Amino acid sequence: MTELAIGIDGGGTSCRAAVADRMGNVIGLGKAGPANILSDLENSLVNIVESARQALRDAGFGDETASTISAVVGVAGANVGDYGKRIERALPFDDGRVVTDALISLQGALGDADGIVGAVGTGSVYNARREGKLHGIGGWGSIVGDQASGARLGRDLLERTLLAYDKVRPTSPLTEKIMAEYGNDPERVVEFAHTARPRDFARYAPTVFEAAEAGDAIAIEIVREAADAIDASLDALSWPECPTICLLGGLARPYHPWLADRHKTLLAEPKADALQGAVDLAVKLMNDRQGGVA
Repeated sequence: MTELAIGIDGGGTSCRAAVADRMGNVIGLGKAGPANILSDLENSLVNIVESARQALRDAGFGDETASTISAVVGVAGANVGDYGKRIERALPFDDGRVVTDALISLQGALGDADGIVGAVGTGSVYNARREGKLHGIGGWGSIVGDQASGARLGRDLLERTLLAYDKVRPTSPLTEKIMAEYGNDPERVVEFAHTARPRDFARYAPTVFEAAEAGDAIAIEIVREAADAIDASLDALSWPECPTICLLGGLARPYHPWLADRHKTLLAEPKADALQGAVDLAVKLMNDRQGGVA
């Protein structure tokens, strides 16, 4: 077995991989397409493997090296049904483990310390470590979960845009802008939504935040509701002595001003990102298997 480990962060927008040596030093990086296993299991597996192969090539190794190494893959949906196990069985690595994106986010942000981590990007998921014990919530996908995620922000924007078009709710410069994008034809909005994947909705998230900062009433309403959902999730995991809250993901920073003060006071910069968390877990896996010390 090669003394290499691969950590993979399978996000809804892209899949990132890093190869590390036995000491955890990253020596190669790779990137491929999205890895949303709930909405596209087959292509997620393709992108997970491709990101790993790119990382190996970047480190100077051939694709065949994958079969000799340990790997940890963090993806949203690993906790739903047998999706994670199906990916795990198909991985080409000597020892491949599939875990939730929440776990790699927590490991990256906190290391081995206690605290709460929320990952808010295309999807959303939360995890806490308290006295060494893990507890996670969320990560149920954008149809019935992933509140405050980019996918839900985009979906909520299109919903309010159609309600404004029907004169059920007030219009705003933002809803008028979105309708204009679709030629003021609500059927085109519906056609897009019917086939859109989470990452397609998520592309509207920056637009929502920009409009909210500019004072758009509908955008402010959407962001406030989303921030309330984050606060509720953090409350569900928190305890009186909780030392730290870290928010990760592409939408983490934009949400900071909108959170409740009780959470703002605990916000801290993460030690590292989810990819580094996956690498750390992969190195531990490798060293545990080889009888070494992580």
